[in-house]
Amino acid sequence: MHAVVIKVSMNDRSAAQAQLSELVPRVSAMPGFVAAYWIALSPNTGTAIHVFDSEASAQALLAQVESAPAGAVTADSVEVGQVMAHA
Repeated sequence: MHAVVIKVSMNDRSAAQAQLSELVPRVSAMPGFVAAYWIALSPNTGTAIHVFDSEASAQALLAQVESAPAGAVTADSVEVGQVMAHA
């Protein structure tokens, strides 16, 4: 399994929350999807963790994030890594 870890800045938290209603089903429908978590760390920052069954599937999400236009949420960093363990 591989995870995509995205650190974000939220320019408009209410709009960011509203966008999740369309983002969650879109991400969960991606090939190889296992699980995802969107975490608000403060009023203006957050982290999203998306787990996929393969590196290729994780890289597909990374490509989408890197090409997405800025809006209510700005991706500050996007990384793909191998999941070493889970519980």
